[in-house]
Amino acid sequence: MRKLKLVVRQRQAYKITTKRKHSDSVADNLLRQQFNPKYANLVWAGDVTYLRTNQGWMYLAVVMDLYSREVIGWSLSKRMTVDLVERALQMAINIRRPEPGLMFHSDRGSQYTSGRFTQLLSKYKIIASMSSVGACLDNAVVERFFGSLKNEWLLNVVHLTRDAMKMDGC
Repeated sequence: MRKLKLVVRQRQAYKITTKRKHSDSVADNLLRQQFNPKYANLVWAGDVTYLRTNQGWMYLAVVMDLYSREVIGWSLSKRMTVDLVERALQMAINIRRPEPGLMFHSDRGSQYTSGRFTQLLSKYKIIASMSSVGACLDNAVVERFFGSLKNEWLLNVVHLTRDAMKMDGC
């Protein structure tokens, strides 16, 4: 590696983003790792990841259409809240205007199992699907997107402030 001047890039510190309130309801895993729907707006997937700035963590929620692998909704905040994931989903709904019966797949984090998020899904007749406990492969497409985002963007840019990260991400 020295001879070829290759350098290993170290991943950033790991931060747990999936915590569930055990009183909240959990949906079955309807997706079952079937990541290639036949058309757009049939299956969306969402997740939250952490992003480091010199001021502290930022949290990014995304909604991806699994047909095109396009991120169709996103939200960035310094707190990992239900509002964060609701804003990402609402952006996707406003852009795509999906028909009733769309499936939304996520992990079992408290944001996705909350009553408020469940009501938002119900309002638009979206069917919930959730990964099995501790099974990151159940949402592999979104996890892969986050890995690429961090390796191709965040390891090359130092964000001194949260505002700088927001501006860079727009």
